[in-house]
Amino acid sequence: MTKPTYLCLMAEDLTIITGSKAEIYQSLIPQIKGLLDGEPDLVANLANVSAALKEQFGWLWVGFYLVKPGSKPFGSAQDEETELVLGPFQGPVACTRIKKGRGVCGAAWQNAESLIVPDVEKFPGHIACSSLSKSEIVLPLIKNGEVVGVLDIDAVELDQFDETDKKYLTEIISLIPIP
Repeated sequence: MTKPTYLCLMAEDLTIITGSKAEIYQSLIPQIKGLLDGEPDLVANLANVSAALKEQFGWLWVGFYLVKPGSKPFGSAQDEETELVLGPFQGPVACTRIKKGRGVCGAAWQNAESLIVPDVEKFPGHIACSSLSKSEIVLPLIKNGEVVGVLDIDAVELDQFDETDKKYLTEIISLIPIP
């Protein structure tokens, strides 16, 4: 019986390290590059980035929302507005659709900027997909000057995210080839 040939690192090859937050990201980024190298499929890449971040940091929820056409009940006229639709993620069940400007994800999308929320209870209009979430960071995925999605990360601790996370997560999402 021949062994299968894999085109990328397998999950068990992800090296989990301890150290400063910057050291952890610096170790993780080349591993994520290896996972993304040569893979053109967006869903596969978003799934692997979500998994790598969740495995390394143990956050409550890590995933992507993608900008897609809005939906209406079956049989009604098509809604031309776009909304964020749940994409690949790791963690508890999540909100499926988010309107522009609603919650942390919708605000990051609307303003095309990263948002760090130390206490989600204090964010006006926060959408509580999980009562366990205490802090959040959301970064927009931008292609040709347009937001095409967001990376959303939730933690069970208050004030979990800072400028170091923003810097390295921005670098990580810049590695994702967006078709």
